[in-house]
Amino acid sequence: MLEILNDRQLVDSYKNGNVDSFNLLLERHQNKVFSYILMLVKDRQLADDIFQDTFLKIIRTIKAGAYKEEGKFIQFAMRIAHNLIIDHFRKSNRLPMADSVNKDYDIMDNVRLSDPSVEDSMVNEQVYADLRKMIDNLPDEQKEVVNMRMYADMSFKEIAEATNVSINTALGRMRYALINLRKMAEEHNLTLTLNNF
Repeated sequence: MLEILNDRQLVDSYKNGNVDSFNLLLERHQNKVFSYILMLVKDRQLADDIFQDTFLKIIRTIKAGAYKEEGKFIQFAMRIAHNLIIDHFRKSNRLPMADSVNKDYDIMDNVRLSDPSVEDSMVNEQVYADLRKMIDNLPDEQKEVVNMRMYADMSFKEIAEATNVSINTALGRMRYALINLRKMAEEHNLTLTLNNF
């Protein structure tokens, strides 16, 4: 009956020695955390490594009694993943590349549209491609917020927690990102309208 427990209760249960509780936490959140990591590092093997490190660090933090219930478990997990990604790029002395290095995986390919016509599909594909290019040209802080909001489906509170900034800063970055995206769309005469979306 672990399934009926919320995340906080599962963490408490895991602290008391129930490994199944942690397995359920992992099952609940692995897709969101992994998608976020992969979206930023653009390399499936590296994403797997960082994902494993994220949950190992979560286990160590909980076992050490250092886990504080300051929000949702997912915010805690995303913050750890985010910090590990930053650590990786600092160590390798490079920032994440904006273009899709890994052509096998693109989070936009996972978007499902409801039974569009062939023409609609082609238009939508072009819009997504144009939007991806424009997002890639945003300053890093704005790009990060847009990716977390649009593709990792995080709330502004979760984004603020994961990036260690205030909610107002996260909102401001999103606002500037949207302004910049509109400017880019106007400069390139693009219409960012999705059919059947």
